[in-house]
Amino acid sequence: MSPFFLESFVNRKFRDSMIFKLINFYPPFLGAGVKVKPLNKEGTKLEVSMNLTRFNRNYVGTHFGGSLYSMCDPFYMLILLRMLGKDYIVWDKSASIDFKRPGRGRVHAIFEITEDQFTEIKNKVDELGKFEPELLVEVKDHEGQVICEISKKLWIKKKS
Repeated sequence: MSPFFLESFVNRKFRDSMIFKLINFYPPFLGAGVKVKPLNKEGTKLEVSMNLTRFNRNYVGTHFGGSLYSMCDPFYMLILLRMLGKDYIVWDKSASIDFKRPGRGRVHAIFEITEDQFTEIKNKVDELGKFEPELLVEVKDHEGQVICEISKKLWIKKKS
């Protein structure tokens, strides 16, 4: 079931305020133990965390790389969809993950689109018709050490 299942039943303001709370019940996130916490009411800054469990542990007892990536997959796209509104299309185009050290215990990542980043992205899309920004997020352990860096390339276009 998509995290957007309420879209046709509630108004945009309510949906926007609830999306980052409801996503905690998205089955892939439930299974991996991913938790999403909005850090501001605008929904432009979120913390995503995941504890090491038997469901996301690899053969050598550290976080499975696929779980580390999936905990970070949709958030820049969702934040920009919310910020840009219904007149824009936002898709994930590509991603890469660069592992730095084994992940043990609780890991977390902070996703944020600043006002300056948003203005630059929106201006580029409006000027060029489409734009492909690259955004980076660091996944850190409970001591603040970087476990991996994930680069996300988005494809954004203004609707006709």
